[in-house]
Amino acid sequence: MNTFSSSAPIWINANPSFKHFDGRIIRYLSNQVPIAYWEYNQDLDEASSLDIALTLLHDYLKSKSQAINLIGHGTGGLLGLLYARKYPHRVKSLTLLGVGSAPSIDWQAHYYQMRKLLSCSQNILLGRMVQMMFGHQSRSNVLNLVKILKQDLHSAPTAHSLYQLHRIDAGGVSMPMMVCGSENDGIVDRPALQGWSDYLKDDDILWINPEGHHFFHYFFPDYTGRKIMKFWQHIEARSLVSSKAICLEETCYPYG
Repeated sequence: MNTFSSSAPIWINANPSFKHFDGRIIRYLSNQVPIAYWEYNQDLDEASSLDIALTLLHDYLKSKSQAINLIGHGTGGLLGLLYARKYPHRVKSLTLLGVGSAPSIDWQAHYYQMRKLLSCSQNILLGRMVQMMFGHQSRSNVLNLVKILKQDLHSAPTAHSLYQLHRIDAGGVSMPMMVCGSENDGIVDRPALQGWSDYLKDDDILWINPEGHHFFHYFFPDYTGRKIMKFWQHIEARSLVSSKAICLEETCYPYG
C-alpha cells in the first residue's frame, strides 16, 4: 500500500443522489491510500446555495493542519474548485472529474436550458438526460435513473433554475490540478474538457477516457483510479523533495 506523508485525500460529494456511482472508485482508491469522504446533503426546506455548501466545507477543512488533496465529481468537483480558489493555502492539489472549463455548466444547466426550449414533460426530458449521462440503457434502468435525477434536482446545491443559469468564471487554480473526463460524455464533452488547456500549468494534467459517459469513474474505476494515484504520487514526491530542499537550506544557512 502506498503511504502519504500528509493527511488523507478528501472526496467531495455534493450530489448525494449520485453517491452510488462514487463507490467503485472510492473502494479502489481506499485500497491504495486512506480516503476521507465529505458529503453535503441539502434539506428540502433549505435554500439551494453553493455558498452554504462552501462554508460547511471550510468548517470541515479548516481544522486540518496540512494542505489537502481534494477530489470531486460534478458539483463536488465544482465545490473543490471554488474552495481551492478561495483558500489556496489549504489545498495541496485538486482533481476534477466531469467538470468542464465553464465549470458551472453541469447536467442541471443542460436540463433547465432544455426545459426552456422544448415543450416536453419532465420525464421525457430527464430520459434524454439519462441518455446524455449514461448512454443507451434498458427501459427499467432509464426509469430508475430518472428517479435519481429527480432526487438530485432537490438535493444538490445549485444556482441554476428555470429563470436563470448561473455562471462561474473560467480559469484554473494555483496548486497542481488534474482534470478527468470522458470522450463520449454528453454533459461535459470533449470541447468543454479541451477548454481547460488555456488554464493548465506545466504540472497540470488533462486526461480524457475514451468512453464511460458522465460517470466514467463508475464504469472504469480501476483505470481512472490508477491515473489519479499516479498524479497524487507525483504531487507527494515533489512535496517530499521540496521539504528536503528546505531542510538542506536551513542546515546550510541557519537563521540568525
